[in-house]
Amino acid sequence: MTTADPAAQHIPEDAMRRLAEMRPGQKTSLFTSDLSVNEFLLVREAGFRPLGLVLGSSIYHVGFQMGRWSKNQELDRLSQAMYHARELAMSRMEAEADVLGADGIVAVRLEIEFKEFGSDLAEFIAVGTAVKADEPGEWRNNTGKPFTSDLSGQDFWTLVQAGYAPLGMVMGTCVYHIAHQRFRQMMGNIGQNVEIPQYTEALYDARELAMSRMQTEAEQLEAEGIVGVQLLSLPHRWGGHTTEFFAIGTAVKPLREDHHIAKPQLVLPLTD
Repeated sequence: MTTADPAAQHIPEDAMRRLAEMRPGQKTSLFTSDLSVNEFLLVREAGFRPLGLVLGSSIYHVGFQMGRWSKNQELDRLSQAMYHARELAMSRMEAEADVLGADGIVAVRLEIEFKEFGSDLAEFIAVGTAVKADEPGEWRNNTGKPFTSDLSGQDFWTLVQAGYAPLGMVMGTCVYHIAHQRFRQMMGNIGQNVEIPQYTEALYDARELAMSRMQTEAEQLEAEGIVGVQLLSLPHRWGGHTTEFFAIGTAVKPLREDHHIAKPQLVLPLTD
């Protein structure tokens, strides 16, 4: 089984002590969780118990890359930086879950915060609740790591009840420079309803690159599909013509051939 080595992932000693105290079987063990009360209860109903809040962090210097003024193009150096920084944070979160002996991590959040104490410094944070199944099973993915999921507790319960299991969060990113219009083009568009083809092509291409990279990650996990996909446009601090297009979702696999899907029920409020 392949697991994330906490030492190799540079997990701080204070974090290791915290995790050791939370590990099941300790006299002082208790769980921490950022799940809401309803989410917590539904995760328990799905057959999993929270072990503790796990997180990973990476403060990353995002380099500089110049795009040509009049050309649509991916800024591959920036794409690589944004992807690698998130991967570092995710792998450290997974290493913490490994220390707890978790089967997976639910309700994962990926956040980015640019810092004021350094130019182009950003902290990439991954945080979620590590869980362990009440009944033994093949919950880890084909890389031997705990599954990760950004689904809510309610969606996680629904997924498991219907006979599916999360494999991992999959993502794709593309930092793209959108060409500037020439002065004559801008003047010619004044007062007209007209498509700007170079903008349409740029946004279409950038989202397609992000989506295809997310799908490649899911294929590597041997997933049946991806649920809860979000397509985000994140300008960060690069100005109006450079944007990160970010695709993220949860790759899933079937647990059994027959899928019992609960039928929606009509609920009427008792208030006016």
